[in-house]
Amino acid sequence: MGWGRVAVFLLVVSGLTAGVHYYLWLRLVRSPAWPSPWLAVGTWALVALALSIPLGMLTSRVVPREIASPVAWTAFVWMGALFLCLVMLLPAELLRLGEGLLARGADVADPARRQMLSRLIAGGVMSAGVGLSGFGMVTALGRVGVKRVEVPIAGLPASLRGLTIAQLSDIHVGPTIGRSFIEQIVETTNALEPDIIAITGDLVDGSVADLGEHVRPLGRLRARHGVFFVTGNHEYYSGAAEWVAFLRGLGITVLQNERVTIEHDGAALDLAGVNDWTAGQFDDPHDLDAALDGKPADRTVVLLAHQPKHIEQAAAKGVDLQLSGHTHGGQIFPFNYLVRLQQPYVAGLHTHGASKLYVSPGTGYWGPPMRIGVAPEITSLCLTA
Repeated sequence: MGWGRVAVFLLVVSGLTAGVHYYLWLRLVRSPAWPSPWLAVGTWALVALALSIPLGMLTSRVVPREIASPVAWTAFVWMGALFLCLVMLLPAELLRLGEGLLARGADVADPARRQMLSRLIAGGVMSAGVGLSGFGMVTALGRVGVKRVEVPIAGLPASLRGLTIAQLSDIHVGPTIGRSFIEQIVETTNALEPDIIAITGDLVDGSVADLGEHVRPLGRLRARHGVFFVTGNHEYYSGAAEWVAFLRGLGITVLQNERVTIEHDGAALDLAGVNDWTAGQFDDPHDLDAALDGKPADRTVVLLAHQPKHIEQAAAKGVDLQLSGHTHGGQIFPFNYLVRLQQPYVAGLHTHGASKLYVSPGTGYWGPPMRIGVAPEITSLCLTA
């Protein structure tokens, strides 16, 4: 990402961070009117945590991982806890509104009652925030499980029935995800003995120089017909050209607006891949027409495309199955409802016209090392008639 983009991004993040933390200070510190010294402690703690978010994002991009990691852990854990606190505070505003209306109706102001309500809300939100954050971290940082999915495809040749694809997506190797996580994923994926392994983007958050050794274990992935990769938007923030070259050096086939034909037990399957939807902003366009150029009309085609929104084009062009990621399934409930505003599908298997789409909720996570309401997964997809 260029320095101009970094500056704009940090300014936006800093502005939003300041506003959100001011609201949090009002509701969790000022309104409850905690006795000394807790009022000062809460105020300065929120100031420090607010500063940690832009600092963590900046250091994770410009400072070596070994130095950036402790700052990033603080920033991203707090980012997740902050979101959860906000989610719980918003409905609590209804309680405050109701108490205010009752006081007006009775024409009696009761400061002691209002303070007690404020303390109950603040104490409940902080306690629940800590508990939910811990639960979310256990879910995100534990061993990634396998989800098995059967995908029915009309007209699938008999020889392709039972073909398996292991999908990995949105791993986000970076300041809080490293080599040990990748090694665990490689071990679990290889144990599935898949016919194809597909990595559908957002593998990294950082440069090859900083993260290459953490990603290198992916070179040990094994599948009957090979390992394939398409770019996600985060590859373009991290130096996509360098990462494409690095992954090819590991023996991984990177599909950039192109396709390969796979011969499987006497039948042919076309596996196509397109660059991320945002690639054009980095002078590396996504081009589904180029990827499907020359494909026989009667041949089954599976498309790897990072963002689910590709399905509109894919279905119109006769793609049988699209594999995507990008959404993380929302990662932390109820963020999945906001994701739905930007993507046609959030997670799972869907039918779109005559095409099928599977959206992985992701194998890793981005930002907060938490998952609530959706678990990470390695997906084992089996093609059926």
